[in-house]
Amino acid sequence: MEASIALRLPRDAASVPLIRQMLDGTLRSLGVEGQIRDDIELMLTEACANVIRHAEPSDEYTVSANVHDDRCIIRVVDTGHGFDPDKLEEPKPGAEHGRGLMIMRALADDIRFTNKRENGAVVCLEKRLRYMPGAAGPHLMSADHHSSPASR
Repeated sequence: MEASIALRLPRDAASVPLIRQMLDGTLRSLGVEGQIRDDIELMLTEACANVIRHAEPSDEYTVSANVHDDRCIIRVVDTGHGFDPDKLEEPKPGAEHGRGLMIMRALADDIRFTNKRENGAVVCLEKRLRYMPGAAGPHLMSADHHSSPASR
C-alpha cells in the first residue's frame, strides 16, 4: 500500500496546521497508532517552522509525505542555501528556541539533510509506522502474517 501527499505552501505560519491536518487525517484513516501520528506531527511541525523562521526569503516551500507499508517519509524543501546540522550549538537549558533539530532527531527513525544550491535545502524525516489492531486496509504486509504475535 502506498499513499502520497505533496503541497506547495506559502511560507507563512498558517500553512503548518494545514499540512499537519492533511497528513494526520491520512495516517488516521490508514489506522496508524496515535503515538506514532503525534510523533510525526511534531517532527513535521518543527521542520516546517524551521523553514518559516530560518530559510532564505521566498514565497513558498514544499512538503511531501509518502507512506509505503510500514514507513512514512517526509520531505520539507525550501529555497534556502541550507546549513550544516553538525555545526549547530546545543540549546542552553531553559532556552525558548533552538530545540527543533533535537526534537526531530529524537522522534525520527532517520533524518537526513541535503543542501542543493539551486534547489534549496531538503530535510528528510523517516518514521516506522505501527498500526492499530484491526485497522482496515492492505497495509498488513504478508510478513506480518507469518511472524509471531510477540514480534509484532
